Amino acid sequence: MANLPGVYKTAKKDGQIYYRASITYQNKHISLGSYPLESSAAKAYDTATAIVREGRYQIDGFHINYGIAFDKWVTLMNLRDNGIYFRNPIYLKQRYFLYYINKKILLKFDVDDLFYYANHKIMKRGGHLFVADYGMQVNILSRYGIKNYAVAGRDYRFVNGDPTDYRYGNIEIINPYHGVTKSYLKGLPIYTAKIHINGNFIIGRYTTEAQAAIAYNKAVHLLKERGITKDFPENYVPEIDEITYAKLYNSARISKKVREYQIPESK
Repeated sequence: MANLPGVYKTAKKDGQIYYRASITYQNKHISLGSYPLESSAAKAYDTATAIVREGRYQIDGFHINYGIAFDKWVTLMNLRDNGIYFRNPIYLKQRYFLYYINKKILLKFDVDDLFYYANHKIMKRGGHLFVADYGMQVNILSRYGIKNYAVAGRDYRFVNGDPTDYRYGNIEIINPYHGVTKSYLKGLPIYTAKIHINGNFIIGRYTTEAQAAIAYNKAVHLLKERGITKDFPENYVPEIDEITYAKLYNSARISKKVREYQIPESK
């Protein structure tokens, strides 16, 4: 064991020495991470002590030279300021909470989501934010009923224009169904169903969202009957019963280009 406070010497299976740093605060034992050097582990402990016991630093004052991971910086700040320790980089506000993806990107959530994100770490890959849930990568937009294929500005929008504000009142779903977009004609809503085969094809235009969603499903079935093997997602329309669905399905008019689509001959 090292002599420095909060630092513990240990070894990997291959015998390589490394150092662990930890701190105890409000009867909570908190690991600060593992370090190759004793001095690095000691710096992490000193920084943690300065945060929780001395009240130094503010959450936006992080610097890499402090020797502590940014996620841990946030969790310690929240413990000090709000009296609650989370494993994930969450900082509580009065009526919502912040989730720090990194120093520059922070997301806002309603307190209703606190338990979920306290136990599910948000990861960023490309432009997508997701969590690991039951062994699967789950897009955080799915909690709002937004599908993976949805496009911001077309299928949903952030009411206040802030794409980092995931509070429920700030997310408006415009087009909940695959292949369906909403527009206006002479002041009245109209729903266009499209399908992507070898390019986009218009299936038709309809007066209700459900009609367009069902017409899309019908187009998928017709294309499969013509030998298209593409795995098209289909729409689930929960607001209507089976009898109404069948009536709308049978009466849905599908464009001739989709009905008579021919698979291009291979050269």
